[in-house]
Amino acid sequence: MLDLVLPLQCGGCGAPSVRWCPACARALHVGVDEPRLVTPRIDPGVPVFSLGRYVGARRRAIIAAKEHGRADLIAPLGGALRAGLERLLGWGIVDTPLTVVPAPTRRAVARRRGGDPVARMTVLAVASTDGLAIVTALRMRPLVRDSVGLSGPARARNVAGGVRLIAPVAGDVVLVDDIVTTGATAAESVRRLQTSGTRVVAVLTVANA
Repeated sequence: MLDLVLPLQCGGCGAPSVRWCPACARALHVGVDEPRLVTPRIDPGVPVFSLGRYVGARRRAIIAAKEHGRADLIAPLGGALRAGLERLLGWGIVDTPLTVVPAPTRRAVARRRGGDPVARMTVLAVASTDGLAIVTALRMRPLVRDSVGLSGPARARNVAGGVRLIAPVAGDVVLVDDIVTTGATAAESVRRLQTSGTRVVAVLTVANA
C-alpha cells in the first residue's frame, strides 16, 4: 500500500520496491585496486584518489542524495568512503591518527538539501574506524555560485578565495568529497587548510568526472 502512495525505487537504477538493489551495491563496491589515483585538471598539490567514475549507479546515487533528498543513500555512499579510507590506511598512504575533513558547501545549499550530504557521508565513513576523527573545518563563502556548467577556468575563478576555515584542524588531514571534476574546489580547500598550517596528505572522492 505504501509503495502505491510513495513509490519506492532504487537510488542507483530505479528498480521498484527497493531503496538500493544488489546490482547497484556491487557497482559501488570498492575493489582491491581501488581507490585509484586520478589527475584533475587543477592540481591541488596532494594525491587525489577516486573510488570510481561518475557514471551509472554511482552518478545517479550521488545526484539523488544531493538533489532529491534521498537521505537513505548516504549509508551506501558513506560505506564506500569508509572502505576507501581503510584501503589508504592499509596501503600505508595515510596513517592514524588522521583527521577527515568534508569538502565545503554553502550554508544556503545545505539548508536547501536538508543538511550537508558530504558531511553526513563522512560521519559514517569514520564511525567504525579507530584513529579517525572528523572536523567540519571548511565552508564556502555565500558569494560562491553553483559550479555546475562552469568551465575549468571559470570554476577556479569562482572558488578562488571562497573557502573559509571555520574550525582548527590538527595533525594529518584527508579531504573527502562526493565528486571531483576540475579539481577547483579541492585545490582551494587544500590551499586554505595548508595556509593555516595543516598537513593535507590526500583527497578522497566517491567519484571523478
